[in-house]
Amino acid sequence: MQLDHRAQTLLKALVEHYIADGQPVGSRALSRISGLELSPATIRNVMADLEEMGFVASPHTSAGRVPTPRGYRLFVDELLTVQEIDETALESRIQPGILSQPPQKIIANAAQTLSSLSQFAGVVMTPRTESVFQQVEFLRLSEKRILLVVVEPSGEVHNRLLLTDVDYTPAQLTQAANYLNQHFSGHGFEEARLRLNHELQQLQSDMSRLMQAAVAAGSDALADQADEVVISGERNLLHVQDWSSNMASLRKLFDMFEQKSGLMQLLDVSSKAGGVQIFIGGESQLVPMEEMSIVTAPYGVNGKIVGTLGVIGPTRMAYERVIPIVDITAKLLSSALSH
Repeated sequence: MQLDHRAQTLLKALVEHYIADGQPVGSRALSRISGLELSPATIRNVMADLEEMGFVASPHTSAGRVPTPRGYRLFVDELLTVQEIDETALESRIQPGILSQPPQKIIANAAQTLSSLSQFAGVVMTPRTESVFQQVEFLRLSEKRILLVVVEPSGEVHNRLLLTDVDYTPAQLTQAANYLNQHFSGHGFEEARLRLNHELQQLQSDMSRLMQAAVAAGSDALADQADEVVISGERNLLHVQDWSSNMASLRKLFDMFEQKSGLMQLLDVSSKAGGVQIFIGGESQLVPMEEMSIVTAPYGVNGKIVGTLGVIGPTRMAYERVIPIVDITAKLLSSALSH
């Protein structure tokens, strides 16, 4: 629904004042801060219309009004004026944490940087890259128990126990390992899985099952090495005014951090969209609390999107400041991982 200029100006002033102050905003305050030459009665009429349309609400304890999730959405989509920032200065604050280090360290530092600059929680979904192996070996431990050894190109070694239906001989295990190493060394397990479905029809069915089990277990072994989501600054959220006295909200919040599945789903959705995305509680089923917003941006490696990062905080956050923090951190993380 389109709002006229007067209604937009008043809604923008209300949201900005509420974000800064945390108290319901009355007509008299709006008359003073909006810059419009309107009587309090006219402002009350516009506020009544905005409330009827679902953009603002009246708490029972006050005559003032507060934004609803729908009001926040209109504000961030159409009315927000992103803060003019010195990108060079902001980059200089972010850059030291995102230098030439191992990828996991770079990602952890990015999450810490988002948290320290926003004073909320920083999250980074780790890169989704295909699991690549250099070599596999099978070691027979006992009847129907085999140890799968996976060696990464970096030299890192991972082990997985396979319980099989068949008691394979050492010669069969050597044959299977040689086949995988000859055809798939330096490739991803997912690629191996797809090709095996077509190529193993000619091999004995027992050997086919062994190699398919090895590919699945090897992929899991490499995937288990890293957390899917890195979170920093959760304790900052204990001091958020809107949540600090609400144990039910805090419980939902930390359940989300502990379970991570819902957070992963949200970050995965945002990775499919370009640029900064804002998820506001109360309008998205992906956000577990009405008082929560998540500002995200995708990042990539060599031009390919591989993950998402963002800031988790209250709906009453300074979006004009958080948006550039998230945007620039995503760009710097992309650059660091690409090099």
